[in-house]
Amino acid sequence: MSEFLQATEILRQATHVIALTGAGISVDSGVPDFRSPGGLWERFDPMEYAHIQSFRANPCKVWEMLREMTGIVRDARPNAAHLALAEMERTGRLAAIITQNIDNLHQEAGSRRVIEFHGNGAKLVCLYCGQSFSAAEIEERATRDGQFPPRCPHDGHILKPSFVFFGEPIPMDAAADAHAEAENCDVMLVIGTSATVFPASGLPITARRAGARIIEINKVRTPLTDQIAHLSLQGSSTEIVPALVAALR
Repeated sequence: MSEFLQATEILRQATHVIALTGAGISVDSGVPDFRSPGGLWERFDPMEYAHIQSFRANPCKVWEMLREMTGIVRDARPNAAHLALAEMERTGRLAAIITQNIDNLHQEAGSRRVIEFHGNGAKLVCLYCGQSFSAAEIEERATRDGQFPPRCPHDGHILKPSFVFFGEPIPMDAAADAHAEAENCDVMLVIGTSATVFPASGLPITARRAGARIIEINKVRTPLTDQIAHLSLQGSSTEIVPALVAALR
């Protein structure tokens, strides 16, 4: 039996399936993997532009990178893999998505139970007064008024995207929900991520130790392939995930 057919049978018999997604699932939506060759981190040192201490020290400099990043994310639209996972949830075959992505594409595709492990780029937050705002509205106003980067309407401080920077902790609620799902699932789909960045990298290990079957969907072999995954389906998530969902109908 092929690994695809094995994966379909495992999913058909499962009672609590979750998905862990990473940058690879959004590449076909026009959001590049920033770590890949030619990605954002080749031009902007993440420790210089994406660390919370860098933002606190020089937010204007950090916004040089953020302006490009947020523009890419804002233009992206859900692809076939996002839509297929949303269908799995609607039909009761998927309990939750844990995503490392900040692009909001799972929600735009229709998924409702999305645990955002690294936060979301759709909002901006003021580190001083604590209030949050719609990123699209605030950034559009800042660009129109020629006062970029965007500032808090209440106290004038430069706003920060609500996603997690290097040096910041994972949101407590997201971490707790993700670990609970990993401990209680009987199948975890790992899609578009090599799961090597801590602490998200611990989630497949937690799930496997709790008895779950791990099905990896990635374009290339990863450390998961031989060490953690029970099955590895190699190829584009925009082809494999919809095919799995079609086979389950």
